[in-house]
Amino acid sequence: MIRAENIHKSFGEQKVLKGISTIFEKGKTNLLIGRSGAGKTVMLKILVGLIEPTEGIVWYDDINFCELNKNERKAIRQDIGMLFQSSALFDSMTVEENVRFPLDMFTKLTKGEKVKKVDQCLERVDLVGSNDKYPGEVSGGMQKRVGIARALVLDPKYLFCDEPNSGLDPKTSILIDELIHNITVDNNITTVINTHDMNSVMEIGDNINLLHLGELAWVGNKDEVLHSKSETLQNFIFASPFLQRLRKGILQSE
Repeated sequence: MIRAENIHKSFGEQKVLKGISTIFEKGKTNLLIGRSGAGKTVMLKILVGLIEPTEGIVWYDDINFCELNKNERKAIRQDIGMLFQSSALFDSMTVEENVRFPLDMFTKLTKGEKVKKVDQCLERVDLVGSNDKYPGEVSGGMQKRVGIARALVLDPKYLFCDEPNSGLDPKTSILIDELIHNITVDNNITTVINTHDMNSVMEIGDNINLLHLGELAWVGNKDEVLHSKSETLQNFIFASPFLQRLRKGILQSE
């Protein structure tokens, strides 16, 4: 579990986050949603310690992450997996070398042990036999899966995903969503996803946090979205006239 307690963040005179308090639950896909400029990316960076809050505390279980020094944070960071928006793979490395990279950096496993671990992770993301391919030789969806395998190779307790469906077609996006959700549940990971993908919201939104103008405007799950009375949520989720008509039709049929 990760808990944000009264998180504020300002850049000069600009207040980006204004007292965010919420819980990201273990074994669930926790979503951060909101319009551009709502503060999602800043919130995600604060959670992983890339930037410091102006005020407030981030708790990893019962540990005050904000009070830890650089060396103390290293221990927690080794329990964190990151899936970046662009996958952030090394073009000059093979798929196997990309996935093995965290093992080379943070473990003293033998080469054979590392290869075995890499193969297990590639099997988990349905990429068996792709070890010797280079990122440029595989599709965008496969690159995302390589990124997921790399994020999992250290058996993280916490998984952060920044726009995991960015640049993917709808069918591939659904597959990535399902993969992340299944891994979260199966491994009992605390997963935090920064997304604007409405399919992700409606399909894997176990715990949804809507940010609006730097504030936490709504918290709920995918089953509560349609019936929520939050005008801010409805304006965000059902922005287009088509989606508004769709929602109206669904509610009338119930």
